Amino acid sequence: MGRYVARRLLQMIPVFIGSTLLVFAMMYALPGDPVRALAGEQAVDPVQIAEMKKELGLDLPLWHQYWNYLTGLFQGDFGTEIASGRPVADTISDAFPITIRLALFAFLFTVVVGISMGVFAGLKADTFRDRGLLVLTLLLISVPSFVLGFLAQYFFAFQLGWLEPNVSMEADSGELILPAVVLGALSLAYVARLTRTSVAENLRSDYMRTAVAKGLPRRRIIGVHLMRNSMIPVVTFLGTDLGALLGGAVITEGIFNIQGVGRAVFGALQHREGATVVGIVTLIVIVYLATSLLVDLLYAVLDPRIRYA
Repeated sequence: MGRYVARRLLQMIPVFIGSTLLVFAMMYALPGDPVRALAGEQAVDPVQIAEMKKELGLDLPLWHQYWNYLTGLFQGDFGTEIASGRPVADTISDAFPITIRLALFAFLFTVVVGISMGVFAGLKADTFRDRGLLVLTLLLISVPSFVLGFLAQYFFAFQLGWLEPNVSMEADSGELILPAVVLGALSLAYVARLTRTSVAENLRSDYMRTAVAKGLPRRRIIGVHLMRNSMIPVVTFLGTDLGALLGGAVITEGIFNIQGVGRAVFGALQHREGATVVGIVTLIVIVYLATSLLVDLLYAVLDPRIRYA
């Protein structure tokens, strides 16, 4: 197991470098001059602009700038915003916890409700409740997240008055429930359908018939034998879904006015603050890689036949 983990960690290095380098290059290629934009429409001495670029390291080639970014990153330095002079780490520390909470609430909603619905339908495949689940999940997949967000906001906030239409600056846990449901709706549909299919297929397996023939309690048959084998494809999806929820939170945060990474990225793109965008993307990449490794390790827990060399 230790050798496998070490090998996976080594494989993460080129993935991390490649993904961050791609985003860094895209920000480098954006049109416009972020230093010149600080002056607005005022005339600025080109010598002063050149000195500022040299001070910020923006006059260096792309590979040199990226190398400086990596070396600073390993020291906990995400860079500095050009306009405000504020460390990017401070911007991330303000915005990222809110988005993490939103994504975790959406992930919990997806896991609990999605798996429960999938098991409920899969145990009685080709029945009315099974077809009802398929229709409901198809609707959730078909409706874009921004449309679902505006509909939920209009219905629960403006019509029923149960919630405030926008999330406050404090972003209390209760205020994040509706945005989390909207954010996790699409993932819930996929998890429910995937769980339903996996449960229905495993119910027809030989080991299930053997367990029934041995006279094992139904709770043990479903809770141990059926669920452990049925959860392998679901866990695979959920492992990548947490990172996807972090990225998809950008749209949901815009609808509900949440002060998370979505607003930070949008503002950074407007002002060509490449360090802020790359810093946020770097953290999301790390979440992706960590959850991917965790999912692979969970396979051995769910299925004892899986061994890692």
